[in-house]
Order: sequence, then C-alpha cells, then structure tokens
Amino acid sequence: MTAEPSPQSPWQAATITRIQKRTPRVASFWFQPTRPFAHLAGQHVDIRLTAPDGYQARRSYSIASAPGGGIELAIERLDDGEVSPFFHDVAAVGDEIELRGPLGGHFIWEESDGGPILLVGGGSGVVPLMAMLRHRTLRNTAVPVALVFSARVWDEVIFRDELIGLDDRRDGFDLVLTLTREPAKRPSDYSRRVDARMMAQAVERLPKAPRLAYVCGSNAFVSTAADALIGAGVPAGLIRTERYGV
Repeated sequence: MTAEPSPQSPWQAATITRIQKRTPRVASFWFQPTRPFAHLAGQHVDIRLTAPDGYQARRSYSIASAPGGGIELAIERLDDGEVSPFFHDVAAVGDEIELRGPLGGHFIWEESDGGPILLVGGGSGVVPLMAMLRHRTLRNTAVPVALVFSARVWDEVIFRDELIGLDDRRDGFDLVLTLTREPAKRPSDYSRRVDARMMAQAVERLPKAPRLAYVCGSNAFVSTAADALIGAGVPAGLIRTERYGV
C-alpha cells in the first residue's frame, strides 16, 4: 500500500495532456506530473491555483483513473467556485498546474481487499468509485461489485457509456442507476432517491453479503445512503464514506 503523504508533501507541476467533456457540467482532465506518481484506487489530489496577485485557491479532487493509468480528474463546474470555472473556461492542453498527492488512506480499494463490494455514488461522488471499477477491470479480477449511482437526470450520469459497457460484460459487475428528476431509462433502474429498500435490493444483487461498502457524494447524500445501508443490514463497520462539500 502506498503511504499517505504528510501535509508537508511537496507540490509539483503537472501538465494538462487531454480534456474530455463528460456531461454538461463535468469534464475530465488528464495530467502528466513532473515526478513519478503512484496512487491507489480511491485516493485524491490537491490542486492549487495561484493568481497574478499571489492569491491562491486550493481544492481536492478524487482520481478517476486506475492505478498505473496516469491522473484523470473529473471536475464538475460550480458557478460560485474558485477553481472549477478556471478548468472549464480557461484551462487548455499544455497548461501547467500545481498538484500534491496522492492523498487519502481510508477510502481505497485494492484487489487484495477482496469482495463482494457495494459502491454507492451520488453525482460526482462516482469518481473515486470509477477508479475502483477500472482497477478491477485492469486486474481482470472476478470480485463481485454492485454500483448504485444516483444522478438527477440521464444526461448527468458521469461515465455513462463506460459504465453501461462494463455492465454489459456480465463479469460480476452490476450497475444500478437511479434518476431523481426524470423517469428511469433502463428497466432495472430507479426513479427516486436512494433509500433502504433500494440498498437491500442492491445487496441482493451480490452473490453474498458485501465485504465492504463505499459511499461517496455530498454530505446529505452520504448520510442518507449510509443510514439506508445500515437499514438494509450492512454493518456500520463495513461502510467507508467520503464526503464532498460543506
């Protein structure tokens, strides 16, 4: 396991090598750091921007790419944000930014952790879960995984085509989408917010009780989803959470 860097870990320059639109408000940015960078699925980085007058803004972003696959950050545009509008409106391939990491040692999954695992993501909270799924695919492991991904509408399902492609492989990965502001598009999906019944049905999709559950999203989403998992019979000690926002 890679040790978590201390708060004094040095910043380094990283060059944007590729940009891809994911949804109307989310885009992926790939970075090539100047120094070697090895991360685990579920970790994040700090990004620091410095204005001409010296003012600095810093934000943390989860890594979407699998270990060994470079650094992909899926950044959601927040209209009142200090960092995300820069990436969506200004940043271009070839630009350099400062980053520090990888960071985080609790919300990670490695092949040796085994499974089954249950993943629950709300909005951009799917990003670190995507790193876990990609890691599973690259390792060609048969660990059973179910992902419950909540988004407002179909067009806001980040990584939608890739996730559906993984689901179509029928290799032990089961995708459940739940849309909160429009009807479900697939027969197996939902049109409501995450609740205990939905979590219980997700657990039933796995061949046996989950060894670990990972929940990532806003504070409100994580609290609701974690309580729903507990209500569905998943022990609190098996639930790992990562929260965005205040």
